[in-house]
Amino acid sequence: MRLKIPKINVDAIIEYVDLKLTGDGCPERSTAVAWLQIGNRPGNIGTAVIAGHYGTLKNGKGSIFDNLKKLNKGDQLYIQDDRGVTITFVVRENGNYDANADASSVFTSSDGKSHLNLITCEGWDKVSESYTKRLVIFTDKE
Repeated sequence: MRLKIPKINVDAIIEYVDLKLTGDGCPERSTAVAWLQIGNRPGNIGTAVIAGHYGTLKNGKGSIFDNLKKLNKGDQLYIQDDRGVTITFVVRENGNYDANADASSVFTSSDGKSHLNLITCEGWDKVSESYTKRLVIFTDKE
């Protein structure tokens, strides 16, 4: 499967991951994204969640979701599934969460529609050497 976001030049392999006890569900590679299997399959009824890295790496290169914040309401993104079918999603809104806040709404929906939420880190704190915020892009299947 692949995630494609033309506006920010993303064309990434989707890895499958379980959400760890630490809350970390990021992909192995900075150039890939991770489908959090606690949610639904992208395109199915309910909410699917895909996570990706943010920030400059030790080799000086950027991560896959560095430009995620540039997405606006109405922008399109695409999932190409393992059968070659392309599913279109449209950005509805974005949100910011404290890294320690209850963000369970990111993983659920009960409206009978298909959603895909993209999540990444932001808000680097030099003292703790960690990201203090999470950026979430909420999308709806077109």
